[in-house]
Amino acid sequence: MTHQPNPRKFILYIAMSLDGFIATKDDDLTFLNVVEKEGEDYGYTAFYESVDTVILGRRTYEKVISMGFKPHEDKETWIITQRPEPDKGRHHFYTGNLKGLVHKLREEEGKYVFVDGGAYVAQAFLNENLLDEIIVSIIPVLLGDGISLFGNENKGLKLQLLETKSFEKGLVQLHYRVDQKL
Repeated sequence: MTHQPNPRKFILYIAMSLDGFIATKDDDLTFLNVVEKEGEDYGYTAFYESVDTVILGRRTYEKVISMGFKPHEDKETWIITQRPEPDKGRHHFYTGNLKGLVHKLREEEGKYVFVDGGAYVAQAFLNENLLDEIIVSIIPVLLGDGISLFGNENKGLKLQLLETKSFEKGLVQLHYRVDQKL
């Protein structure tokens, strides 16, 4: 009998305001600064070391570049986009079906897959029931308006709480397993 390795998990790892927004309407992320603390990364480094592949949307990709960062240059990265573009090293611009990409990546050996967002990609993965886990950091801020993480389409998704962590600056991190649609 051959031993099958555990399938790769697709994990949404993201932060949002207490009222469910990942950014303001003009893509401002400064609300994240309220939980900054020297030496505290809220588990991001350990999580990031557990992944070898990242999926993110084109808007998020361009936002990170505009902030002066090179997004995930050390990982195999799939940028979900409507505009075809040649690959740039380990960065692949993907215009196809998400289910097809997930199936392809699940067939490959590797570590976990980090679904990095933004809202469009997170909602698409949720709507297609393609996530295995969600790790969401709740920032103790009420924005009142902005880009909603979950939108209005994700009805009846059942989650099982795996872990809760709270931190000194008020951030609460929730780790869920996605069970199934109700």
